[in-house]
Amino acid sequence: MFLKEFRAVVFQNVLILCASAVLWKQTTATATQVTRPRGVSLARASLYIPDSDFTCLDGSATFPFRYVNDDYCDCQDGSDEPGTSACPNGSFYCRNLGHEATVVPSSRVNDGICDCCDAADEYQSGANCVNTCKELGSAAQEEAQKRYELESQGYAIKLEYINKGKHAKQSQQERNMALKAEQLEAEALRSEKEREKQEAEEPERQALDKYRQIEQEAMKEKEEMERSQREGEASKAFDWLDSNQDGKLQVEELQTHTAFDQNQDGTVSPDEAKFFLHNEEEMEKNEFVTTGWPLIKPFIMKAQGLEAPSQPEQPAGEIPLPDDHHQEESIPETDGEEGEEEDEEHEEEGEIVKPSPVTPSSIEYDAETQALIEAANKARNAYDEADRRLRDLEREIRQLEESNSKDYGPNEEYQPMDGQCYEYSDREYTYKLCPFDNGSQRPKHGGSETRLGSWDSWDGPEGSKYAAMKYDKGVQCWNGPQRSLKVHLSCGMENQLLSVSEPNRCEYEMKFTTPAACSEPRKPNDGDSEFHDEL
Repeated sequence: MFLKEFRAVVFQNVLILCASAVLWKQTTATATQVTRPRGVSLARASLYIPDSDFTCLDGSATFPFRYVNDDYCDCQDGSDEPGTSACPNGSFYCRNLGHEATVVPSSRVNDGICDCCDAADEYQSGANCVNTCKELGSAAQEEAQKRYELESQGYAIKLEYINKGKHAKQSQQERNMALKAEQLEAEALRSEKEREKQEAEEPERQALDKYRQIEQEAMKEKEEMERSQREGEASKAFDWLDSNQDGKLQVEELQTHTAFDQNQDGTVSPDEAKFFLHNEEEMEKNEFVTTGWPLIKPFIMKAQGLEAPSQPEQPAGEIPLPDDHHQEESIPETDGEEGEEEDEEHEEEGEIVKPSPVTPSSIEYDAETQALIEAANKARNAYDEADRRLRDLEREIRQLEESNSKDYGPNEEYQPMDGQCYEYSDREYTYKLCPFDNGSQRPKHGGSETRLGSWDSWDGPEGSKYAAMKYDKGVQCWNGPQRSLKVHLSCGMENQLLSVSEPNRCEYEMKFTTPAACSEPRKPNDGDSEFHDEL
């Protein structure tokens, strides 16, 4: 008996709960069906209350609610005529159930043209409007679904990019720490090798100083020998040209030698002779040796080259001077034989090393000096190797720190694009974009590459910083500014350079798609936008 009563009570309570649920659902549905004037959105329905006076949305006036949609414009902002064309600045709300709600200017209401897919804007015009919202909504829903699927795939790739970017950054940081530890060891090793180099170079320097002194003395001896030879040659030439032996060379004496006939007219004019005397009437022997002979000698050498070298005597008017092809008895041999005798004497003395005045690099060192040189070379090579290793480490550390300092996006999603390049070709040029490095163009029919800009920063609008890249300081245009480049990024399934334009002179723009620019996709709604309406 008790059990039967208990079951009856439970059943009664269940019925009450079910009835309450149905009542709540009906109440909710009724609540959503808010009464509002034609042309007013659900979001603005609370501003249009039939039981009270209406206040213009701009606050300019208040009047009885019956003035709303009376086909007469009372509010300056046109808010009292949302469902008629009375106000030129009003707006009409199309519910478009089954598709997307839209807002059209109220001046289009009842103008005979169907603007709302649900035909709500032509309620009195008599236009033959058909409600196409369902068909349009289905097509839009299908398109939104396709877009959602593509964006989902792009976003999935973006997540892979994020993982790669974060992993790369972590690896670079770890590598940077390891390199800095190696850098400390390399610095210590270079310091040690530098000390060893200095210790090896000091005895080498002391040993080589002796040879350098010998070499310098030999060079000095050679220069003195050559100077003495030049002066002797000049002195003999002066004595021969000074026919009256008065210690002065005069114009009349030079005129007797055809070698000074510069215009080849058969005679030596006074002006031609004065040319060799520095435009003076005469010249002392000392001046002739230092400045006159270098001027005269080429003319004499030229004249001698025209004479037969085997002539035992010089004809009148010719100057018996030695050159590479012709040697006369009137001028004694140079002191070269004495130099050879001196060389032979040194060789007989048994000296191992004698610097050559002609080729100083041919010096031969004794065994002890050679050993010091080899030890110093070995120390220098070891230092160079240690220094090179340290510089390589420092360069790699700089590159890693530069890469770590770059902004690859909020989650490092753009990092995998660094080091890659993408191309696009039109009829004239092939364009290349290397993200985070540079952009360039190259003529398709030959020519050098022109840099359009180097990576500078992100340049998207406020709130969307990573929507564009800025590259500046490109090659300067002819008689114009430096080239610059802006790259607009959008979501895509792959990294691809789509187009290039030059909207202003020397200012280039590129459109580039990449999964890194994809946002997390939102699933498309059911097409009824009535409850998503905003103010």
